[in-house]
Amino acid sequence: MRDRYENFIDGKWVAPIKGEYIPNINPANHNDTIAQFPNSTAEDAVSAVSAAAKALPAWAALSSHVRGEYLRKAADVLASRLDEIATGLMREEGKSLPEAKGETMRGITLLRYFAGQCMLPDGDVIPSASASTFLYTKRVPLGVCSLITPWNFPIAIPIWKAAPALAFGNTVVLKPSELSPLTAIHIAECFEAAGLPAGVFNVLCGEGVRVGEVLATSPDVTGLSFTGSVRTGKHLASQAVAHGKKYQLELGGKNAAIVLPDCNLDQAVTLTLQGAFKSAGEKCTATSRVIVHKDIYDTFVTALVQKTLTLKVGAGDTDAYLGPVISAQSRDRVLRYIQLAQDEGATLLCGGDAPTEGNLANGFYVNPTLFGNVTPEMRIAQEEVFGPVLAILRAEDLEDALTILNGVEFGLSASLFSKSLDSAMVFADRANAGLVRVNGETAGVEPQAPFGGMKGSSSYSREQGLIARDFFTQVKTVSIDRAG
Repeated sequence: MRDRYENFIDGKWVAPIKGEYIPNINPANHNDTIAQFPNSTAEDAVSAVSAAAKALPAWAALSSHVRGEYLRKAADVLASRLDEIATGLMREEGKSLPEAKGETMRGITLLRYFAGQCMLPDGDVIPSASASTFLYTKRVPLGVCSLITPWNFPIAIPIWKAAPALAFGNTVVLKPSELSPLTAIHIAECFEAAGLPAGVFNVLCGEGVRVGEVLATSPDVTGLSFTGSVRTGKHLASQAVAHGKKYQLELGGKNAAIVLPDCNLDQAVTLTLQGAFKSAGEKCTATSRVIVHKDIYDTFVTALVQKTLTLKVGAGDTDAYLGPVISAQSRDRVLRYIQLAQDEGATLLCGGDAPTEGNLANGFYVNPTLFGNVTPEMRIAQEEVFGPVLAILRAEDLEDALTILNGVEFGLSASLFSKSLDSAMVFADRANAGLVRVNGETAGVEPQAPFGGMKGSSSYSREQGLIARDFFTQVKTVSIDRAG
């Protein structure tokens, strides 16, 4: 691993124009600097967008089969480097090595899946009023696409945006989070090794505030796909709209699991904790609330606390269940929410602090935290914490639980634990969320299925699956008549 990395623009590794770099810090040990990465400016962003615009005509003109083969080759390169890339991901993001490997394997699957989509039909033949007219539609590329991605899934999210963008003939400028740029560099290396033409895929590292305006407003950019905070997403969307860009947002979540008396208790406890505390709760689909029927509330809470107390906190290369949060700022924000919950009257059942013993003192850790006696109006039950904190609420029945579940500004994911088919069907129909699961955790969705939320969680489009084509293409209607 090198001490310094560069941007990947127009098929070359290039230094930032102003020569500024920022360190990438291991969240499990703040004394471990992984490397220095560019802190790009607007000038670098203009260069990256220009490279993508220059490469667009030739890339779009290739057959979809050829574009798919590039994705397959990149998937093969990524697979050959799985251990190395997963280890780097673990080191810069903090999740466990098994989770990092799982995410890297997901990236491989996504590349292969969208390579396969390159062989699917891309339009429809439409009956014409004239017997001599051939009327049909075809999908064409959107253009240059800016992809702005978060730190918490540094390989899965960039690939599930970039793979369909490239498959359908677009060129890409990827701006990863400055907190996890190494994995994005590794993605670029895989595309480079696969022989992707220069300028088709570009990586621009650094703080978003320095380059975001160019990526959202440049005349050469046609589409913007963003995953991250609500505030930043809304700001970028307003810029995109003002400049006539197509945009796609995936934002926050306040996801809940409903637990009914007829559930499998062990399953409900295990998957609720998994959804809440894997990846230190730093998932937009993490279980942030659990809404428990009053008849099983005490039993469920007792089992939940007992199991939470056995969870080990530690670095990703140990046997720890959950690792650190991404930064000191994130840790402090989570701790402020914990204090706020207590100030508002919630009962702290376990956790609630940052461990300081041994090597844990050098990382940005928060112990897994449970709050009981939470009421729906409390901020801990309304706002996204993005850390290992779970609020437990009591419900009178399924009707009451659904009211509580839907009573937040977000609508990303939700789950129900029950053996009742009737309850499952009512839940599936009435949960106001883009992802609903029965007897499963709130976190995660399969790569071939659409991903996205309702209400304040998204801009109403979807990512992944067959539907990803909708954002990254335009529909052209063609009418051909006989001469004369």
